[in-house]
Amino acid sequence: MWFEIIPSFAIIVGAMALPTYAMYGLNKLVFGNGYRRNMDERFERHMYSRDYRLTNNPYKHNGLEVIGDEEEK
Repeated sequence: MWFEIIPSFAIIVGAMALPTYAMYGLNKLVFGNGYRRNMDERFERHMYSRDYRLTNNPYKHNGLEVIGDEEEK
């Protein structure tokens, strides 16, 4: 009957979902943060570099208060 495919379907869905949930724990263990920024595009890599240069922690969102005032000449 149709319900005989349920175990196979559950195994496939579980096998495909496992890496998504496992990456959270792996990133938390390796990087100290559960999430990883997407760096597929050049612009996203540039924004990561900018955030790291400004705050040394690209995962912490900061506003303009982090950027120091420019001294007048």
